[in-house]
Amino acid sequence: MVSLQLNGRTVVVTGAAQGQGAAEARLLAEAGARVIATDLATAMPAGPAGGTPSSGGELLYRPLDVSNASAWAALAEWIRSQGWQVDGLVNNAGITQRSRLLEASAGDLQKVYDVNVAGSLLGIQALAALMGSGASIVNVGSVAGLTAHYPVAYTASKWALRGLSQVAAMELGPRGIRVNTIHPGFIETPMTAGAKPGFRQATVAETPLGRTGSVEEVAGVVLFLLSPLSSFVTGAEIPVDGGQSAHGGAKSISDALR
Repeated sequence: MVSLQLNGRTVVVTGAAQGQGAAEARLLAEAGARVIATDLATAMPAGPAGGTPSSGGELLYRPLDVSNASAWAALAEWIRSQGWQVDGLVNNAGITQRSRLLEASAGDLQKVYDVNVAGSLLGIQALAALMGSGASIVNVGSVAGLTAHYPVAYTASKWALRGLSQVAAMELGPRGIRVNTIHPGFIETPMTAGAKPGFRQATVAETPLGRTGSVEEVAGVVLFLLSPLSSFVTGAEIPVDGGQSAHGGAKSISDALR
């Protein structure tokens, strides 16, 4: 029977120390997966708890700098030494930089690109050899990758990630490996906690559901894309944004005419 259960599957989640990544790691473990939660910290952070969830899944922690090819190679070798294959990869790690167009430097773009784009590429390259038919990759984009969001380095990186994801879906599809992208809107995380109140208010005003999202709501979509229920879904881009990207900026016009 096809279900959301991931029993017997091994999934790698990057950026899992807090926020969306921690929620994704927890939910996937609750669904029965062996989750290798990774982040920069050398020891397990407070975010993803260790041990074995009641569902029979398992949550392990490994330090990882996603922008470092050697670190990815070491992770792949460790997984191989355990005798595991990789059934899922969630490229969740990401950073932001809020400089506007005329203030941003090439260095700003490079720093964000190294994590948000190159980090995902390196992960796919390192772990694809451990994946078989039925494996699933989820790249975590952003509503900024669907719109002209003002932080130019972050926006450019998420648009680039869309292109990487589509190429990966095309290239890995013949091997039975699926690649999809989700695009969260304003989600309550440590990253968005530093946003200016005006930004929060304006974003909620442009969101048809009229609120911010939770990390659990993002994690639920990730679980679906890793599960057999989405077995014929690849190359898809799924907004998880309360409808923010659906109206193309027309909501404020519609609201003004009420």
